[in-house]
Amino acid sequence: MSHSTAVMAQRTNNDVLDFGNTSSEEKHSLKANESEIIEGGLNEPARILLPRKTVAFDGGTMAFKMSIDPNAQNYFSVKLWGSDKDRSMIMLFAEGKQIGYRHLGDIDFLYLGNGQAPLQGRFFYVTLPLPLKMTKGKSEINLEIRSYGEIWAYGTNFAQYQKNMTASSLGFYKAYTHTTTKIQPEKKEKQGRAILNLPLRNEPGEEVIDELKQRVNNEIATTLKRDKPLNQHEIMFLSAASKIKWTTAYQNSQVIDRIILGIDDHYRKYVKDPGIIYSDPNIYNYEWLVTGPIGRAIRQLWTEISPALDKEFDDGSGRQVSRRKAWSTLMEEAIKYSTTHRRQYTNQSMIIDLFLYDCNEALRLLDRDKALPKKQTLDYLYQSVGLRPWLGKETPNGPERNLGDNYWQLTSKGLTKELGFVGYYGEVLDWVVDIFNATGKEGVANSGDPEIRKQLLKMMAARGYFRYPAADEDGKRAMRIEAVIGWRDNSHYPGDVIYGDRAIAWDASPLMTAASTHDTHAIGIAQQMIGDNQFFKVVSDKMKLKGLRVTKSLLTIPDDYEWIKTKKAENFRLPMSAGMPDFIFSDEEDGVVAIKNGNERLYASLYWRARNAINNLAKVHYMTPENDFISNIYIHSEYQASGMVYKRPDWVNMGFANKEWYPSIKSAHTGEELPIAKIPAGVKFKPGDENVYAGKADFYCMVYGKYLIAMNTRKNKNYEFTIPKEFQNSKELVSKKDVGTKYKIIIEPESTIVLYKK
Repeated sequence: MSHSTAVMAQRTNNDVLDFGNTSSEEKHSLKANESEIIEGGLNEPARILLPRKTVAFDGGTMAFKMSIDPNAQNYFSVKLWGSDKDRSMIMLFAEGKQIGYRHLGDIDFLYLGNGQAPLQGRFFYVTLPLPLKMTKGKSEINLEIRSYGEIWAYGTNFAQYQKNMTASSLGFYKAYTHTTTKIQPEKKEKQGRAILNLPLRNEPGEEVIDELKQRVNNEIATTLKRDKPLNQHEIMFLSAASKIKWTTAYQNSQVIDRIILGIDDHYRKYVKDPGIIYSDPNIYNYEWLVTGPIGRAIRQLWTEISPALDKEFDDGSGRQVSRRKAWSTLMEEAIKYSTTHRRQYTNQSMIIDLFLYDCNEALRLLDRDKALPKKQTLDYLYQSVGLRPWLGKETPNGPERNLGDNYWQLTSKGLTKELGFVGYYGEVLDWVVDIFNATGKEGVANSGDPEIRKQLLKMMAARGYFRYPAADEDGKRAMRIEAVIGWRDNSHYPGDVIYGDRAIAWDASPLMTAASTHDTHAIGIAQQMIGDNQFFKVVSDKMKLKGLRVTKSLLTIPDDYEWIKTKKAENFRLPMSAGMPDFIFSDEEDGVVAIKNGNERLYASLYWRARNAINNLAKVHYMTPENDFISNIYIHSEYQASGMVYKRPDWVNMGFANKEWYPSIKSAHTGEELPIAKIPAGVKFKPGDENVYAGKADFYCMVYGKYLIAMNTRKNKNYEFTIPKEFQNSKELVSKKDVGTKYKIIIEPESTIVLYKK
């Protein structure tokens, strides 16, 4: 795509279809199946799509014709009502072929609901690009909107993955074709308006803490009543609970005895099947945690269990073995496995290295001479949190270095890279807090490794830009996470209510960074959540999740809350909060931008799901007091070419893997050739591989409405940018200066400029 195409002047819409309007539908030859017209938001007509009479995974459809520009890149947009709660998947088709992919594709689905109202009382717009090969030289195109049941991304077969459509879809109000990257709603259209000063929640209150304590103590009692040895998960839970004063496990000798016997039993399982080290079905993500839960318990309860270590027990084969020797073997084998099975994705790398560290520190206590040097396991943690280059798993010839010698798990500004910006999967503060605590003194807050603490707070600050003000499910004041532009996020609009730490997660708690680091900014964020009366609500919502893993994560919340109440008020609030100063946050390594400009907020991923090659695509989430705009658009990219190309396969399901469960559907993108950027010497690669270097450009330029974003991702070279004529006399939002009639502007290495047409 040429630079001129990417920054073309704004134009009016090519065509508009009013759903539910007989005249407009007839004009566009609309044919609908399993559909009905409703009176929707603001009393406007709309069409919904219905389940089939015989329920199936697919539902109603709407086919229609729309005018397009034969010489330009065309886009398709729909207008949707933000108060609708929907769980269906909506896909766009052109000339009978599917536009985009159903799961994590660089060209997205049209819509996938998560059961929440994304923008209460207002309309929002979703935009997708139409393939140029289908529009070139044509003035009209056949389009179709098809509905499906929701998907479960982790399904391993079709039945698990694709659910039936059992309820009607959200309402469709208008459809548009246009050549601008941002849809321009007609002035006569009805729009809702945001309430800028949302009311505070009144409930729930502190009674949630009492309910939490009751759940934890009930779980302790239930676990201890079981007439069988404790498994790893139960050991980890009871060990942590035994250090919390308000629990019934605190200084409970029965808990210690049961944990000792539980570890003995795990060794017997190991004697019978050594593979239990990395395949224990009683612990989640067993390949990552190995025997880490036991290692952590040994560390936490060292004083209490030490007297029993040199006693012998039956190993299950009729032989006697000392606990010290048996438990040391468990730790040794776990360390061997973990060091040779380190993973690239940041959250996985952190979890593996955290429990590896726990195992090694436990082994240091049990048999110091067999433990790895502490410097080595601390270095693994440094690699995982982005303080050192990530070198991969250990091999007989040293670290694998499958991504070279200079791949960092985090950007220099503190965001994870998987491969670009991620929303929920990038929320790893909880794991880094665990890592920080693991390197400190047992039970002593803020005693961990100072370099990890500094990195943790950098990460907290970077993630803070990706929380925006929004109504919660009851229309009350809240902050939500931005995940629309996340590489590994699918149905996360709206995002969960999150302030500092994520709360609605298996292993996290909402105050853990503040309580572990005692940092004033972290305290300020926690106080903002408590001040908005969202703390008790997120804890209450968290307790709706089932399972021991969640119950364990509740343990620290009461004491953290009591501690935070004693702290003086801090002035710091999340950057996107109402009343905070305007800002531009850009992370050139992730290719992502966050902008606060008055009452407008804009998030954009310019390096967007380019796993295999340069795709010239971006994802945008633009918020105004009136509307939200979610757009998948083409932009301009510059890069060093490798000479290799990636040809899009005929995939319609996942944009990155051959799990094709829809054989009757064909892709509109099959055969498109994408250039591959230069791969560093020494990095193994072939076309089709997912690789962090293959799709990353040196320079990006995106035009969206009144905004132009130009990003230089290079580390050591300026970029001379030619300002398009329509953006002369605009305001440069970083420096807050007018650019006047400048023709060129210098963009320094790893920096971004944002021009705004006044």
